[in-house]
Amino acid sequence: MNTGEGRNWRLVRADTDAVPSSVRRFMARARRRRLRAALPWAVGAGVVAVLGVLVWMVYGTSLLGVREVRVVGTESLTSAQVEQAAAVPMAEPLARVDLDAVRARVQGLAPVDRAVVSRSWPGTIEIEVVERRPVAAVPLDKGRFMLLDGAGVAYRTVPSAPAGLPLARLAAPGPADVNTRSALTVLAALTDELREQLVEISVMAPAQIRLELRGHRSIVWGDDTQSPTKAQVATTLLKQPGATIDVSAPEVVTIR
Repeated sequence: MNTGEGRNWRLVRADTDAVPSSVRRFMARARRRRLRAALPWAVGAGVVAVLGVLVWMVYGTSLLGVREVRVVGTESLTSAQVEQAAAVPMAEPLARVDLDAVRARVQGLAPVDRAVVSRSWPGTIEIEVVERRPVAAVPLDKGRFMLLDGAGVAYRTVPSAPAGLPLARLAAPGPADVNTRSALTVLAALTDELREQLVEISVMAPAQIRLELRGHRSIVWGDDTQSPTKAQVATTLLKQPGATIDVSAPEVVTIR
């Protein structure tokens, strides 16, 4: 039966005092457990986000890009020549520069013996160059000379013979040339006295090595075997008179 009277409902928030204290304590502990469980995930997400931004800044933007290429150690080369050979793209993220490729390009320069390439944050590529050291000068045509280093590499042409370097008369100077290797073996074995007086070394064949000294004196060396012994014997005989010293057989030397 309908009484005709409507019912009005109201939601009434229960007073906290109406909730038993044991229930409140349980709910509080549950909230703390949820927070403790979520905290490592929140911290991890924050760390990942920060790392992502840092990686993007380092690898994906020019913010830490190349601003300068610094070259040290050059002597015959100029810094501009090394920079041109290095071909480091400016503004490229420093972390993405291929240091091995840069080093290979710099070491492609004939006067460069080796190069060390490194990053200097925030925006510099440093290139340390070690140039080849000449041990002899090979005469060429038109009064020019080719510098030869200790490995037999003919790496630079100069218009005049450098002071203090002996001449090396070689038909085909180079690391693979047997005559070049023989000349280097002899040069490395010379005493200080012989090196000081040496004007020229000629190698027409592996067993035809001859040294020309100051004062129009010569040393017939023969081949490059026993070079340290030959050098000691020849040094001792420098005090003896005679224009030609033959140490090709160091056990039986002749002076004439």
